[in-house]
Amino acid sequence: MSDTNGHPDGPGHGDPDPEELAHTVEELERKSATASRLFDVRRMIGGLFVVYGVILVIVGAFDSDAEVAKAADVRINLWTGLGMLALGLFFLGWQLLRPMRPPSAEELAEAMEGGPRPDGH
Repeated sequence: MSDTNGHPDGPGHGDPDPEELAHTVEELERKSATASRLFDVRRMIGGLFVVYGVILVIVGAFDSDAEVAKAADVRINLWTGLGMLALGLFFLGWQLLRPMRPPSAEELAEAMEGGPRPDGH
């Protein structure tokens, strides 16, 4: 006899292999960790600030005297670029020192067991 999917039913035929299941879980956790690092918002923000900071530092280093005079004798592009560069490097460093990690299977199971809160959140 077989079930609706064409699989024979009986002892041992529908049970997943524990080793195969453990391997699958490890592979999914590895992919999840890679995806969480790849799409970490700190990397996106830091990268944009670094790129725009470098552009402004280059522009500010070659500002003419007339452009500097328009900004009350302050190399505003240079200083803004340095600030953006520092902030971008801060975000990238933060992301490298404290990487995101996806919740473990135990944490997910614990969260699922808790169910919805009485206050609706």
